[in-house]
Amino acid sequence: MTAERDDSQHDQMPKYIEDGITVAYRAIGLGAYGSAIRFIGMPLEKMALVMNSAQVSGANQLQQAINLTFQDRRGGKSLLAPYRVVGPASGVAWFLQYSVMGGVFQLCDRALSNVLEIPQIPYGTQLMQDSSEDLQKEQSDVSTTLRRCAQIMLAPCFAGTIESVVANRAEVQRYYGIKKFSQIEAALKWNPLSKICGPAFIANSSRNCIMSATSFVVTPVLYRQYYPQEKKNKASLFWFGLGVNIFMGNVVAITQQALWGRALDYAASGKTVARNIHYRSVIQGGLACEGRSAFFTIPKWSTRVLMNAPVQGTLPWFYNECLPLTEGYVLNVAKDLYAGFGKSSHDKKTLSSQTGRGYTYCDEEGSQVQSN
Repeated sequence: MTAERDDSQHDQMPKYIEDGITVAYRAIGLGAYGSAIRFIGMPLEKMALVMNSAQVSGANQLQQAINLTFQDRRGGKSLLAPYRVVGPASGVAWFLQYSVMGGVFQLCDRALSNVLEIPQIPYGTQLMQDSSEDLQKEQSDVSTTLRRCAQIMLAPCFAGTIESVVANRAEVQRYYGIKKFSQIEAALKWNPLSKICGPAFIANSSRNCIMSATSFVVTPVLYRQYYPQEKKNKASLFWFGLGVNIFMGNVVAITQQALWGRALDYAASGKTVARNIHYRSVIQGGLACEGRSAFFTIPKWSTRVLMNAPVQGTLPWFYNECLPLTEGYVLNVAKDLYAGFGKSSHDKKTLSSQTGRGYTYCDEEGSQVQSN
């Protein structure tokens, strides 16, 4: 009886391993989904990058952006032109961008939840639960509110910053093109850390922090707390996530996207091949030339939405509805493998205790055998 209980405890997967597998599963799923949608929508991304830069100005900016998006190296037009700026680094960066963002957010959310002693951000089926029950379970004092605010702010900020470390350099490469980016990077002569982050890192990380908060915090929290309980379902979560992304997240993020594009143009527009970015000069130059339109216009916002909404706007739906469908299966397989590994290790003749000259061990049937 005792031996069976010990075996069961030995074969049971520790919680820290189970949590690690859960985080890895969700992160890999986000990476695969994000990279696939980003590659398919590359023309929209290229159009948005051009639209939110200094390459277009005056009248018919959208038409200018479309022409530049599909312009090939010889000056002609090609539907494949947007895909020719995608190098191997972009494919890896797309996967890492979403997997790292999701993984870092989960780790930060779990860590902050343990340190601050508050629940984690709602996930999966929790979004469909009645939020009125929270009022009875959770305290509403000032301390709890401040801790919750700290969690809501810090988790997406860490996730967005790490995402930019992984993805910004590849985004800059797609903006300039592979050859031109190599020339600019060589001319800047930055240290290794700066090269990893890439040009216009501050604007990029600011944008990613906003979008990370929109996908992983704002959408699930607002949906769970304020969406009518009788109308909660997969379809409503899908459209709610898109709406929050389009009319909240991207309205703010478009200003940072425009700043990022103008900063890159500034870096490549000096008398030399490249120059360091001075954000104050970038902002002053944009406002002097085009006023507020330099950082926000309806066409800029619409192209940003076309690029971002298909993946980032549907991310809350995929994260909270699609990933949980196979998460239990993955965990069960992992637990079976762990239990099988534990059993195979136990079936071997292992020492259980030393007694005098000899020792005792358990044979394949679980009986204790004395050896001299």
